[in-house]
Amino acid sequence: MNKSYEVEYCNLELRFDRRQIQNLIRDLIQEGYSLYWSETEGQFLVSIRTGRKLVKLQFQRMKSRYKIVGDYIIKDEKLSELIEKLINDTRGHAVVKRIKDRQIVIESIMFGEIIRLVEVSGMEHRIIYQKKPLVTIEEMIKAFQSKRAEERAVVLRYELDYELSVLSDALRDHDEEAVAASKEKLAALRSEMLQLEL
Repeated sequence: MNKSYEVEYCNLELRFDRRQIQNLIRDLIQEGYSLYWSETEGQFLVSIRTGRKLVKLQFQRMKSRYKIVGDYIIKDEKLSELIEKLINDTRGHAVVKRIKDRQIVIESIMFGEIIRLVEVSGMEHRIIYQKKPLVTIEEMIKAFQSKRAEERAVVLRYELDYELSVLSDALRDHDEEAVAASKEKLAALRSEMLQLEL
């Protein structure tokens, strides 16, 4: 193993079910890692011993699924491969920084696929690969025919009416905190309405 090997995982957006976490634990045990896990109502924590280091993977519960949270620096190649398998299997999003011999390679991954690869060496950086967006004519036609914006606009009008009545009640009751919260919500709804009208 290269002593300078290091991988940093940032902005992870991986969602999975309990079975996939159990598969990861099984794979880690099969690879010979010493680990333990614990679970609370809100999260699942897997602690993995790599040499003298302890890596703690945090999985936040979201209804019946889980989402990995946090940024991780991994200095173990095998563990790094297992995390990348997880990113690929869940078709997740991540920014992966590979640090090796004073050089950094940054991979931007979306839906489990590398969309951009940048090499940084000192003050210089160069784009090695960038995926071109693929939008077909059929997708463009579908987008123009979509009624989602019109449907959202109808719901948005109801939300605006409701929030105006909430503001009215707050003003009548001289509840400054509720007035401020309502005005903030109305500003967000107004902004969304303007975007839909464009």
